[in-house]
Amino acid sequence: MSKTTKRKHVTKEVLDGYVLPAENQKIVKVLGGKGNNLHEVETAEGEKYLVSMPTKFRKNVWIKRGDYVLIQPIQEGEKVKAEIFAILYDSQIKYIQSQEKWPKEFVLPATTDVTRDISTVDTDDSSRSDDDLFVNTNRPQCVYESTDQSDSDDSSSAQPKDKDYE
Repeated sequence: MSKTTKRKHVTKEVLDGYVLPAENQKIVKVLGGKGNNLHEVETAEGEKYLVSMPTKFRKNVWIKRGDYVLIQPIQEGEKVKAEIFAILYDSQIKYIQSQEKWPKEFVLPATTDVTRDISTVDTDDSSRSDDDLFVNTNRPQCVYESTDQSDSDDSSSAQPKDKDYE
């Protein structure tokens, strides 16, 4: 089997496979990659340990911090206590939630927004402010100050000033 064919089948299995956790498997949250195909995870009970990425997923499927995976414990490891069995994407997570197999400790932001009470949403336009807007931290912040000097050559009286250089 060629690399592309293998990649195609593994990707299809990961995206289209809807699995429920067996009695020895757990759903965990990925905290970060530790290198050498090892990932630190946290269980629903708050326990943290390392899990390994099986060879069939390596260089075919990537996971990142905050993703959820289904793991299967392994016997031979002290530091590495489990192996990733399946990577869970949004549609698979929704399927597991519909089957009521999702851990209650892992509350997803998407489910809390849907169940939010509509009466708590502020609809008054006058109470909105610019505090909710995104601030680009990659650019220097400019503040415009007005001066009341009548002898200045500039009549606009608004001069930009960088916060970073004061």
